[in-house]
Amino acid sequence: MARPPAARQRALDAFAHIVVRDGERAAALEAVARAAGISKGGLLYHFGSKEALVAGLLEHLARLTEEDVAEMRADPEGATAHILRTSAQFGSDFEPVYIATVNLAQAGYDEARAALRAADTAWREAVLDEVGDEAVARAIVLLSDGIYAHAAVYGGPTGHDIAELRGLIAQLLAARRDS
Repeated sequence: MARPPAARQRALDAFAHIVVRDGERAAALEAVARAAGISKGGLLYHFGSKEALVAGLLEHLARLTEEDVAEMRADPEGATAHILRTSAQFGSDFEPVYIATVNLAQAGYDEARAALRAADTAWREAVLDEVGDEAVARAIVLLSDGIYAHAAVYGGPTGHDIAELRGLIAQLLAARRDS
């Protein structure tokens, strides 16, 4: 996949960081250009409006999600282990883009809600392909959301024992198959 031009990517990164730190209203074109270290004209070359910045950010989220799902599917321990293990990892390129998208959804951007639904669906489908049970796949994705939220509130990795959680998931799957 071709990398976007550096100025374009800096603008998206700046937009995401402003939305995360200061909220959607603070992400005016001038503020984004300044934070990205580019001229307003340079920003407008790549993104002609704030709506175009939102669309660019959501496209970036889709690409990052696609990469994450590919990693999930390729993980030797499986998609479930991957999503649970990586849910408490911070500092990736994915995190500010995802949080900015959540903030945009909370600010009323329906297209951000749709992008988050698409990401959730992609993760759930990767897990579903592994576990073969729709309800359990949904539960695993929700569990990963909880791991992330817990880690975010408590300032980093939570000490969750992924092996123990995977054992509980195996027990749940076995119980559902036996019923």
